[in-house]
Amino acid sequence: MSLAVKQPRPKMCKNPACGISFQPQRLGQAVCSPACALAIKDVNQQKARKSLALVERREIKVRKEKLKSRADHLKDTQQAFNAWVRARDAGQPCISCGTTADVQYCAGHYRTTAAAPELRFEPLNVNLQCNRNCNMGKSGNLLGYRPGLIAKIGIEAVEWLEGPHEAKKYTVEELKAMTAEYRAKTRELKKGQAA
Repeated sequence: MSLAVKQPRPKMCKNPACGISFQPQRLGQAVCSPACALAIKDVNQQKARKSLALVERREIKVRKEKLKSRADHLKDTQQAFNAWVRARDAGQPCISCGTTADVQYCAGHYRTTAAAPELRFEPLNVNLQCNRNCNMGKSGNLLGYRPGLIAKIGIEAVEWLEGPHEAKKYTVEELKAMTAEYRAKTRELKKGQAA
């Protein structure tokens, strides 16, 4: 009883100038001849360089991530949280002055991160605010912020924000998780707004 050796299926030569069908002689053979292999070597080298560059960028990103301090992670989380607040409140007027003008908006804290760091990531404490006039120009425009906040969330919630709160000390892992969570929430909001 003899066993038949299975012949590999014919392939198309990867050289765009050639394009003929050939019977591969070895595993992984992509071209019909050494001449075609030489003809596409530059293309393959470009792909290899791109692949190596991608690997290098990923390795650099991993190394940079390992060098980050807790303060760096806190900054990343704050940026992700602020982006989520801006996406959440998109289309709403400034909480302090009520403007709907085409100006730059930011995520303005009612109780500042210096005065109440435990409320830094409290969604009720942070709302859409015009950047130049209220947030930067009037240091948060608290005289306008409070009435706008009462209208938005109610007096009980505002009084809760103004009351005492337990201090929070986030770990690096908690900050990373919060950053990922707020980035995902922002993507979902933007996807919903685009639809």
